[in-house]
Parts: sequence; structure tokens; C-alpha cells
Amino acid sequence: MTKQTIAVFGATGSQGGSVVRHLKDLTDFHVRALTRRPDSYDGPADEAVLVDLDDITTLSSALAGADGVFLVTNFWEPGTDEVKQASAAVQAAVDAGVSHLIWSSLPDVEQISGGTWDVPHFTNKARVDPIVRAAGFPVHTIVQMPFYMQNLIGMMGPQPMQNGSKGWTLPIDPDARAIQMGSVDEIGSLVAGAFDNPEESAGETLSMAGGTYSFADVVEAYSAAVGETLGFQQVPQDVFASFFPQAREIGQMLGYFEDHTYMGPDADSRIAKASKIAKVPFTPLDKWLASKLKQSA
Repeated sequence: MTKQTIAVFGATGSQGGSVVRHLKDLTDFHVRALTRRPDSYDGPADEAVLVDLDDITTLSSALAGADGVFLVTNFWEPGTDEVKQASAAVQAAVDAGVSHLIWSSLPDVEQISGGTWDVPHFTNKARVDPIVRAAGFPVHTIVQMPFYMQNLIGMMGPQPMQNGSKGWTLPIDPDARAIQMGSVDEIGSLVAGAFDNPEESAGETLSMAGGTYSFADVVEAYSAAVGETLGFQQVPQDVFASFFPQAREIGQMLGYFEDHTYMGPDADSRIAKASKIAKVPFTPLDKWLASKLKQSA
């Protein structure tokens, strides 16, 4: 029998790249990488096809013959209108006769917090959820991505503190165990499992997490991994907002976490379902940090 084709948006990015790798390693699908630069694609997908979410003329050919689609948009790319991009891609998938669409989303901070917290890079994705549900796919699945553990060795890694030590200065109670975390490298495990088990993932919202942590947990795990004591200082939202250009949104995000957790209310069942469907178990924070910091030492 001819293999089913899964088309993966963002195939050269963190999420899409993980999806491609896991589909190739753990399933028997034909994998189509969708990218703006197919001629330079050197990943493991079976084919690479041109797509530009801002050019709807590329969508129909990119999705022609696809049985499944993994759709992700990039809020942080300048000028991105995620609702517009995703809506066009969803309609193109409907027109192409796609049987299973998986949308990479995040919780609706505006709805969950009653407008108290403003986190557009969450809420804009959540606004696509009803569009996906209403599109009429035989199967659709929404996957909610976690706080990337990679942030802790990147943009939100420990920094010099006023007392001369290193650690974190953030507007969140360090003891608030409210942040569902996971490795972006393992996102493909969930998506591959959802495509491979459509009867289990149909209509579901699956929340990925290797665990739920506080920044006190982060400090402890990070300190153990590097063999030195790191610190934490809580600061007010307005103080943090002055630190760097994107600090206000990050501060708003952390405030939302403290009040409602990253995944929002009633997340436990979504997290449990995601863990059941994933092809490979998600790595907990202490093991992930120990592995990554040892590699970079």
C-alpha cells in the first residue's frame, strides 16, 4: 500500500524539525517538509516543498495529496499575523482533502485570566483553535506546547545578579509550582503519536509536559547540574518590564503562570492524555538539565 503523506509546516524550525525527525524515526509515514527554501533543505524528510504562509498561492501545491498536516506559526517573526496565516493554511488543507490536521497552539490567556494578563503569543494561537474545530476535518487535534526547557539555557538562563552571584531576577513567586515544561526536541514524539493513533487523538486538546515546576525547582536542578549554587530574586512587574524590549510580555506571561499555571485550569487530564499518546516519554527537568549542561560544559 502507498504510504500516507504527512506535510509538516516549519520543518526547518524547532517544532517542525522535531516533528519531522520523530515521524521518520517512529512511524511509517511519507514525510513532506514544508519550507520557504526547499532547495537548501538537508533534513531527514522524504521530500521538501515550497510554502510561504504569507503567500496563499503556495499553499495548495504544498498540501496536494497530503493525508495529514502539522501546522505551526511563528509569532516572533516580524509582521506575522498568526490568525490570518493559520486560517489560510486550514482552508487550503480542507480544499486538499486532508484527513487529519494537528494545530500547535497555546492556552487562551485573555479568556483564562479574564483579561487581567496580556500575553499575545499565547492568545493569538488560541484564537485559531475554534477555526480548526469548525473546519470539518475528519480528524483534528490541538497540541499545546509547554514552556521550553531550552529557554533555561538560552534567553531565560541564569544571569549575573546584584550580589555578584548568578541566577534569575523575575516577577514570579519562586515557590509557585505553576510552569509545565518540556523539551522542544520531544514535541515530535507527541505529534507522531497523534498521527499514528487518530482514534485516540481525534478532537482532543493534548497538553505536553515533562513536569510542572517552580523556579525554586529550576534553581535546585540547575545548581545540581552545574555544581554551584544559583540564586533567585523576585521583582515587581513594572521593574522587570524596564529590563529589555520583550520584558513586559515575559513578565505578563510569568504573572499569568503564577495565577493560573502555564496550561491553565483542568490541565491534568490533557497532560495525562498527551503522555499516553506520545511515542516516547517526556524527559523531566532535572534529567534534561543534567544532560544538557554536562554536554555544554
